[in-house]
Amino acid sequence: MIILQTENSNPHYMAEKKPALKRNNIKKTASKKGVKDNKPLRREQIKIISGFVLLSFSIYLLFAFGSFLFNAGADQSKLQLNWWELIRNPDIKVENITGKTGAWLADLFINQWFGLSSFLFIYLLGIYCFKLFNRKIQGIVIKTIKALVLIVWLSVTLGYAFETKYGTSSIFPGGMYGYYIAVWLNSIVGKVGTFFILLVSLFIYLVFVVEGFINIFKRSHKTQTDPEGSPLNVPSKSNDKIVEKIDLGDTNEEFEKTISPIDFDIDKDNDEGQANEMAEKNKTLNIEIDNLHNQDNGTTEDELEMTVEIKEQENEEYENKPLEDYDPKLDLSKYEYPSIDLLEDYSHLKSDVTDDELKENRNRIVETLRNFKIEIVKIKATVGPTVTLYEIIPAQGIRISKIKNLEDDIALSLSALGIRIIAPIPGRGTIGIEVPNLNPNVVSMRSIISSRKFQETTAELPIAMGRTISNETFVFDLTKMPHILVAGATGQGKSVGLNTIIASILYKKHPSQVKFVFIDPKKVELNLYASIEKHFLAMLPDTEEPIITDVEKVKATLNSVGIEMDNRYDLLKTAHARNIKEYNKKFIERKLNPEKGHRYLPYIIVIIDEFADLIMTAGKEIELPIARIAQLARAVGIHMVIATQRPSTNIITGVIKANFPSRIAFKVASMIDSRTILDHPGANQLIGKGDMLFASGSETLRLQCALVDTPEVERICEHIASQQAYPTAYLLPEYVGDDIDYPGAVDLNQKDEFFDDAARLVVLNQQGSTSMIQRKFSIGYNRAGRIMDQLEAAGVVGPSEGSKARRVLIQDEYSLEQLLNTL
Repeated sequence: MIILQTENSNPHYMAEKKPALKRNNIKKTASKKGVKDNKPLRREQIKIISGFVLLSFSIYLLFAFGSFLFNAGADQSKLQLNWWELIRNPDIKVENITGKTGAWLADLFINQWFGLSSFLFIYLLGIYCFKLFNRKIQGIVIKTIKALVLIVWLSVTLGYAFETKYGTSSIFPGGMYGYYIAVWLNSIVGKVGTFFILLVSLFIYLVFVVEGFINIFKRSHKTQTDPEGSPLNVPSKSNDKIVEKIDLGDTNEEFEKTISPIDFDIDKDNDEGQANEMAEKNKTLNIEIDNLHNQDNGTTEDELEMTVEIKEQENEEYENKPLEDYDPKLDLSKYEYPSIDLLEDYSHLKSDVTDDELKENRNRIVETLRNFKIEIVKIKATVGPTVTLYEIIPAQGIRISKIKNLEDDIALSLSALGIRIIAPIPGRGTIGIEVPNLNPNVVSMRSIISSRKFQETTAELPIAMGRTISNETFVFDLTKMPHILVAGATGQGKSVGLNTIIASILYKKHPSQVKFVFIDPKKVELNLYASIEKHFLAMLPDTEEPIITDVEKVKATLNSVGIEMDNRYDLLKTAHARNIKEYNKKFIERKLNPEKGHRYLPYIIVIIDEFADLIMTAGKEIELPIARIAQLARAVGIHMVIATQRPSTNIITGVIKANFPSRIAFKVASMIDSRTILDHPGANQLIGKGDMLFASGSETLRLQCALVDTPEVERICEHIASQQAYPTAYLLPEYVGDDIDYPGAVDLNQKDEFFDDAARLVVLNQQGSTSMIQRKFSIGYNRAGRIMDQLEAAGVVGPSEGSKARRVLIQDEYSLEQLLNTL
């Protein structure tokens, strides 16, 4: 048996062939210096001009054909004339936008020639245009033939499908040629035969035109067999040559090597030495001969078996392809965003403001102002979901302050609550009077989420808050705020506003892109989101409850967020990025090494409800980390939303207000509260039930907050919780508090003997006074002060408020006894 093995990667072959082949591939070109030839330049100019003319004609034909499809009926009778009679008669008008010539050409191509398939002529003209513009277009003749064949086939097919004679319809789908060819085929083979002829011709066309179409019907064979069935993997003809391209490595060149075929007619007298001589001669063959002359069994030439195996050179070229971008969504790639079907549709509750109501309010406003000798030049009404804005332009010489002082008089004449006068409206030069509608509309979260403005927004953290007075969807980017302070009296929509903010993020962002930290001292408002702990929540390690309600854990969580902020700034520093957006972009493009501590940074949104309760119980321990986060955390993607129902100055301090430039005010009880939250009145004049003012910088907008009810929030959370989640919630850095005693620290293990009695006295009288303890127990002031400090440390009374009595935190004796039993 003879085994022939061709190895193209033979190093001896490469070493010997490479220089020779390099010399053979050198092409020498000679040119005469100093000879200028302007003929190529002229040819290029002619080609470009011709291409531009052809391109213009192609576009003209496209408009002519397109206009013909819509105006063929109106121009049909006029197009029966020949072209010369058509253009020389100025009284003949056509509807086609390209004029008489365009209409005539469209009728010629579409109705008289090839029908709607004539649009492919424009494709052909476009190809020739690009060719004239020196664009490389391979096989232009083949493309032309393919297009012409397709034009004829489509014309016949349309003529077969739409048997419409020329002149009987304004548009002739198959053209005259297609129609008559189809009629001729029907007369010969019938409609069924014509159908199969068209089908077979389409199949033949696809076989020749579409690459890979034949592979659908073709079975692949790994080996070829000769007529006797023996496998052969080499050419059978002795004069064939094998041509193969070889890469020369770092030289970035290729050459062709030609392997002369092996003469497979082996003489019986050839011995092993002759075979080795042939292998040395070809350099690429390694021939192993086994028992060529088997003298024992007398093997003849006809019985000699030979297997030839040619190994193709392995492609050892390494392609340095760039790595694909990192996908933060890959861990939860099958995550499905909540659908709007989870939200309620309140469209059946819609009620429009009638024209009678608008006219009545307008007349009353005008009459009231005239009673005070204020004339109006113009008045305009803009109807919103809950409020209608009446814009008035007073006559010259009228002072704005005079109109602003008539707020109560206008409210009295309209018999309405919540009248608000904006004098003047910024950027409009008018005075606005906001009047509540008699039948306000409900702004559903469904309508806000499904709005185009929210769906097409490019904001990093889009918040769809509600609708403006002009009934437009209001969407803002939380990253540009960057923190929000929310205030409002009980029952005016504050909690619904927080749910609207959270739902907007859940509908738009992936769990890998944003995390929430929920702090809820009330324990019931944000508890609905506990089920999405492993998807969207961030928490401290070894924390059982995802929603933080304990004051001590609130301190640790806020300080932990501060540590996370510092860690992120260290990462941004090493990555030379200014903000989280730049950093994440570099990480996604794999420009940052995870082995050096870099990681994808999701946005963190800290939402605090009942902020007043935290300030009263923890004071500076809560305010200082919040102020620090608000000052610095914007660039690293940490944002805060704080809500309180008591916008007093001891709760919303100057430090908090300075770092929360964006504020949302629902209806509050007094003008003082409105000034505290917004720095100007207005929130006290709202009508409640989601009516709110949004202040960002110097601009204040009146909105109707979108309604998202508790069942809707539950359905959203159930939808998210039912999907695959991360193994754990997003873990914040561990925070270790400072437990070292400091001068003046209180040790409750060394309580005063009057501690329990003093606690009962304070709770019974609901007054935390050091002088009262001193009088009742007949002790000195210093001892009474120490007892008061112990009561504060135990949580019975609040911190000192100067000369005022301390606030008592325990409301009844039963709660006090439970506290005393735990100490």
